[in-house]
Amino acid sequence: MTQAKVNTDALYVERDTDRMIRHRNKLHYRFNHWPIWIFVFFIAPGPLTFDLFERGFDRRMVLWLGFVLLATGIAGLRGRLPGCEPAPYIIRFTEDRPNPLYRRICYTTAWGEVVAFAALNIAGLVWAVVAGEWRMRQMYDIAYFPIAGTMWALGAFGWLPRVKRSTQGEGHERRYFYGSVWAVTIAQPVLWFLWKVAPATRTGDAIKLVVFVGILAAVGQMSRLGLLPRTRPIVPGELAVSD
Repeated sequence: MTQAKVNTDALYVERDTDRMIRHRNKLHYRFNHWPIWIFVFFIAPGPLTFDLFERGFDRRMVLWLGFVLLATGIAGLRGRLPGCEPAPYIIRFTEDRPNPLYRRICYTTAWGEVVAFAALNIAGLVWAVVAGEWRMRQMYDIAYFPIAGTMWALGAFGWLPRVKRSTQGEGHERRYFYGSVWAVTIAQPVLWFLWKVAPATRTGDAIKLVVFVGILAAVGQMSRLGLLPRTRPIVPGELAVSD
């Protein structure tokens, strides 16, 4: 089978002979995945996260962080966080296996944040350019949970990549997830930096908007081509390990 027949958009694919199969996750591997999920659940209340970057830590955030540390720590010790399992759950990406509830919850939560933060930042920048004023705080208060909640509802029904009831499509679904995460996690820090250094004018806001959307588009294209880690499609029937 040629690469073109396997996938029509990615430049690279991963084949069954290219990867070593592991049957256990090392302790450091499991521990290194814990901070990822701490961050995912800590920023889930978007308006609270907005306050964090605007004013810094306060008592609410300390209490919420403590709860997240406790809950994710217990889940990680029990092997109920993706990447924190004693052994990889997915070995064959096209195998029709039940997708565990903890995986569906974790990836659904992340999807809600990825979409909500990106959408609200774009909307806030567009408003600033058009109206000449900032309404980002109000937008987060009003729209964050409806946007994130919509994604969480889609995840609950199994209508998002990586949160379906079966893991059979993981070889391609993980591409969409990691591609989206790469795009937003790269674009967000750049935007925060521009907020600090670029002038608060319509021209400055237009530059921020162009840079932010440009990074999302560029990283999305790189992910589509399989140029970023974990964005290469897995050839059907390949044995590989999922994180």
